[in-house]
Amino acid sequence: MKKRFTETQIIGFLREAEAGLPIKQLCRKHGFSEASYYLWRSKFGGVSVSDAKRLKELTTENARLKKLLAESLLENEVTREVLRKKWYPHQRDARWCGT
Repeated sequence: MKKRFTETQIIGFLREAEAGLPIKQLCRKHGFSEASYYLWRSKFGGVSVSDAKRLKELTTENARLKKLLAESLLENEVTREVLRKKWYPHQRDARWCGT
């Protein structure tokens, strides 16, 4: 889905509404729906441009760290599985147990 407006633009729209511009007029002027305005207000209300940029950076970093964690957990699980397959068959085999 292509985003038409950046976070900076959205925060600017919210500031215009806070300055007293009627919401219907604001939406018509910039070409978005009232539903979009209220969604943005719930997400970005009270947020400055620098805060929004920092939030975006943190979200990106969080996604990267989650991916690294998932890859690490998968690698650990694969290593455990290989070690289980390597050692357990020998212990269960009568030739190796001395029976």
